[in-house]
Parts: sequence; C-alpha cells; structure tokens
Amino acid sequence: MVSHGAAIYTMMFLFAFTFAYAGDIVHHDDVAPTRPGCENNFVLVKVPTYVDGVENSEYVGVGARFGPTLESKEKRASHTRVVLADPPDCCSKPKNKLTSEIILVHRGKCSFTTKANIAEDAGASAIIIINNQTELFKMVCEDNETDVNIGIPAVMLPQDAGINLEKHIRNYSIVSIQLYSPHRPLVDVAEVFLWLMAVGTILCASYWSAWTAREAAIEQEKLLKDASDEYVSTENVGSSGYVEISTASAILFVLFASCFLVMLYELMSYWFVEILVVLFCIGGVEGLQTCLVALLSCFRWSQDAAQTFVKIPFFGAVPYLALAVTPFCIVFAVVWAVYRRVSYAWIGQDILGITLIITVLQIVRIPNLKVGTVLLSCAFLYDICWVFVSKWWFHESVMIVVARGDKSGEDGIPMLLKIPRLFDPWGGYSIIGFGDILLPGLLVAFSLRYDWLAKKNLRAGYFVWAMTAYGLGLFVTYVALNLMDGHGQPALLYIVPFTLGTFISLGVKRGELKILWSRGEPKRACPHIEDDQQLLNH
Repeated sequence: MVSHGAAIYTMMFLFAFTFAYAGDIVHHDDVAPTRPGCENNFVLVKVPTYVDGVENSEYVGVGARFGPTLESKEKRASHTRVVLADPPDCCSKPKNKLTSEIILVHRGKCSFTTKANIAEDAGASAIIIINNQTELFKMVCEDNETDVNIGIPAVMLPQDAGINLEKHIRNYSIVSIQLYSPHRPLVDVAEVFLWLMAVGTILCASYWSAWTAREAAIEQEKLLKDASDEYVSTENVGSSGYVEISTASAILFVLFASCFLVMLYELMSYWFVEILVVLFCIGGVEGLQTCLVALLSCFRWSQDAAQTFVKIPFFGAVPYLALAVTPFCIVFAVVWAVYRRVSYAWIGQDILGITLIITVLQIVRIPNLKVGTVLLSCAFLYDICWVFVSKWWFHESVMIVVARGDKSGEDGIPMLLKIPRLFDPWGGYSIIGFGDILLPGLLVAFSLRYDWLAKKNLRAGYFVWAMTAYGLGLFVTYVALNLMDGHGQPALLYIVPFTLGTFISLGVKRGELKILWSRGEPKRACPHIEDDQQLLNH
C-alpha cells in the first residue's frame, strides 16, 4: 500500500535527522573568557532540597567558570542550610551573620565574582545565584576583574527554582540542600542496545531487500526462457515495487532535507511538533503494517489471506491480510501518540521507527555504487554542516536544537530511535537519527543484493564487510560521543568513511569497481543463449 512518491517524501522526511546525542552535562565554551582562577568548565549541578528535614524537589543548576570544583558523589556532598542574602543582590556585605551556610542571592547590580567574593568574606560556604530568567546562564569573569581567586562554589539556578527555595525560607522553614555534579558513566548500556538496534534494523532490511531482488531476478529469467513479452513490464519501476534513486535525486535529497531542517528550526513550536507527530504516526502505521504483513505471510495459515486481494477506492487491490492488521497498526500508533510523554513511550516510538526504516529500505534502492557515493558524500557534508558549521550562522547547532525540540515544550521530535540511559545519574536518553540508519543502510542493502545476484558467498562478497564497517563506524561515533561528554555528534562523519571507504577499496582490490560503479549488478547471460550453447556442446 506504499506509493512510490510517498516513499521518496518519507525518505527525505527521515533523512533530515542524522546525528547521535546523549545530552551534554559538561559545556566547553570557547567564547567565554578564561584565565587562571577562572577556567572551570560549565557543568550541570544537581541541587536536591530538604524542607524541615523532609526531601523536597531536586533542581538542576550550572556551575560557574570560577571557584572550586564541586563534589561528584552524592554521599560526599554535605547537607547545608540555605539562607537569604540581605541585601538580596549581595552586592554589599550581608547584614545577617553567616556560619558556613549557603547564601541565596539574586542576579543583578554587580558582577558574579563580586557577589561570590562578598559571600565568601561573610562566611558563606557556597553561593547560589537566582537567574532573572527561566533558563540557565553561564557565569564568567569580567575582563577587568582581578580578584578571581574565589574559594567557594558558585551555582546558578533558573528563576522558578530559586523563587521556590526563597518561598520556603520566607515561610520560616529550615531549607537545606546538597550541591554535587555527578560524572556521566563512560559507557551506558543504552548505547549498546541502540547500536544493536541500528545494526539489526539494517540487517533485517538488507536481507528482505536482497530476497525480493533475487525473486524478481528469478522471475525475469523464467519470462525470458518462455520468450514472454511480459519481460518489458518488469523493467517498469511501478510494477517492480521499488524506487531507484538517481544521482540528481541524491543531491536533491540533501538540498530538500536542508530546507526542511531550517524550516523546522525557524517554525519550531508546540503545534509544529504535533504536526510532526501526526506525520510520523502515518508513516509508522504504513511501516508497521508492511512489516507485519511480510512477517505473517511466512506462516501457512495466513498465506491465503496474503495472496487474496480486495479492491478498495484510492488504494487499489489490497490483500485481506493487510486489511486485518491495519486496525491494530492504527490503534498502536494512536496509543503511542496519546501517551508519548510517559516514561515507557520510547518503546512504541522505536517500534514504529524501526518498521518505517525497514519499509523505506525495502522500497527505495540505490542502483549502483556511483549513486551511493554521491548520496553518502552529500549526507556526510550535510551532517557536518548542520551539527557543527551551523553554529557560526545561527549561534547554535541547528540539528541538535531541532532534535531536542527546543522552544516547543516537547521532549524532542519523534524521528529518532532512543533508549533511556539506565545507569546515568543524569537520566535522559541516548538517541540516534533515522538518517544514520537509513542512508548507510541503502549501501549495505545494495551490497547484499549484489552478492546474491552474483552468487557470492559471505566471505567472497561485500555484505559482511559493509555491515562490519557500519558497525565499526557507529561504534566510533559513540566513542567520540563519550569523549565529548555527551555533545551531539554527526554520526555520518564517522560512518560514511568506514562504509563507503571499505566498499570502494574492496571493489578496487577485486577488480569489480567498474561493474559496481556503473551497472550495480553482475552480468548475466541471456537464458536463450545459455540453452543454445548447451545444445552446441552436446
């Protein structure tokens, strides 16, 4: 039931998101000035609160460029009472006497380092500065400041969190807090499962694509042997059931995906994300239905339903089996959309996403290595541009901002595979864009189709090498992700050189690059010629 035009648009829709992300907790900012005494990284800080000895809310702040580093272990972070500054801005010596309490002050009227120095001189053990906005702000040292050897930690809280703390204190409650910044684990099990999901998705899609290609080739040979005129119709894309990408369309994909990404960035809002959710559900229903029909068709009890068709307006001939599973697919997508904010909704999102990717990889194909090289090379530049280079134009990474759903009030967009970081004290999700699976998957699926048509075994073929190269490229992506403290990485920056480089190198070594580059399939003799040759030999 998937139309070929829809497959093209779906591919462009999925292609726009190609990066891996784990949520950064350490912020390296080359713009913010650094010098001795003012050279800390900007780290997120956990601030659990206790009101009258009872555990209350936990807030997240950001550490300053100056001051000592915070404790990383919760059990080592002391419970310290919080008091209000008087005056509130702490730009002059506090009127209240401090004995190692944490002082809560408001932003404004003087520099951050001035506030910290005054608080330290007054006997505070730390200073918490309430921002005048709901966002966090990076506290730096001014260029003309000299007294930056500050001995107490400084943390900024967003306005709403600071006001809540202030209300508790003004109600004569005893408020105490902990300040600590836990380190993210070197490797989280979520990244392992995400790697397995990506590799498994390409593996399933490649075998399905190769199987259908082999069945089509066998059917063509039968038609040729029978000298049937139907062979002409098998060359038609519409009847063969798949769409081949051309070199021009490969370039256009990147251009359209760039425009689509910028449009998302500029128009990002709650309602725009809702539209994306609807589109994702439509594609997810189609993908889930296609995969379920293919899976159930393998069983004898459902083969009759899979091979019996009924005509439906606008859809044409539809198998009874597809009609049977469609209601389930629709209900599945709707339930996910309604409950997508619950903690376990990622399972439904991943199921819909994986089946959609597999379906697109089954329908959309690259005909040869030339098209694959153009597509992946353009995607390579696209990924670098919108993750890294876009910071120069938009002052932030467009790809990461769109994927996180900033300015929309939503927890990211749905066109991602994600798994919760189970052993990460900061929580969150490890995610990977659909494009990081779909685009290399086109090349990997092409390699297996070629191997099967050329009747190559696994060792002599290209598929095992392409699949291994993809797995290694994705592995290196996650290594880079952890080395960069969770900063979003353009996954295709690592995956494309591995997969494309391996494929081209093998083609050159085996002397098959010319065939791979232009034809994309091995030469096959006409069955009539083979039969005549056999008769002559006898």
